[in-house]
Amino acid sequence: MASSAGKHLPHAARWLLIALLGLITSGCATFAPNPPQDQSNICEIFREQPTWYDHAQESQEKWGTPIATQMSFIQQESSFRSHVRPDRKYYLGFIPGPRPSSAKGYAQAQDPVWGEYEADAGALFARRTHMKHATDFIGWYNQRTQRQAGVSLHNPEHLYLAYHEGAGGYQRGSYRNKPHVRQAARQVASRAGRYQSQLNACEAEFQCRRFYQVWPFCRGG
Repeated sequence: MASSAGKHLPHAARWLLIALLGLITSGCATFAPNPPQDQSNICEIFREQPTWYDHAQESQEKWGTPIATQMSFIQQESSFRSHVRPDRKYYLGFIPGPRPSSAKGYAQAQDPVWGEYEADAGALFARRTHMKHATDFIGWYNQRTQRQAGVSLHNPEHLYLAYHEGAGGYQRGSYRNKPHVRQAARQVASRAGRYQSQLNACEAEFQCRRFYQVWPFCRGG
């Protein structure tokens, strides 16, 4: 019955219905925020997306990883693109092959570790494509790194090495023969330091900005 009913819709209405169904089946990716225009400045990032500050602040309070480090991780992993995934390999230039990994979303978390996060942190309905859950995942992962490998939550370079290689790989030194990983970790650390300096100057903009947040009882007040 549903297929025959579509025949009686006006031509424009049929195309609108097809477009809406396409949005639903694609996970509504078009409704995700656009990546920030100026990713070199955390103040500008939070001015475009002030709720991202709230999510990162909640993760910092819960797990201990500084806001600047969380956002530096996400910039490195996805450039703040919510639905990004590793590029497929193409055979003969046009036949799509498998993706090199199951990494997905802001934090580029892979399926196995995301499943561990869901079970351990009670985040069964979390989505890798939502900033709230991405920042919470990074906080959870880094606290686990601290516990398993003894890396300080204020050492973004080595936190990122463990994030990329896993705590076991980090402890074995698997990153030592991977210059691209070591370079990425240095970039994360440098960016985290810059983000922190910027945030020190502008964080008050994002604290106590809602009508129900009254100083000194609001977060960070």
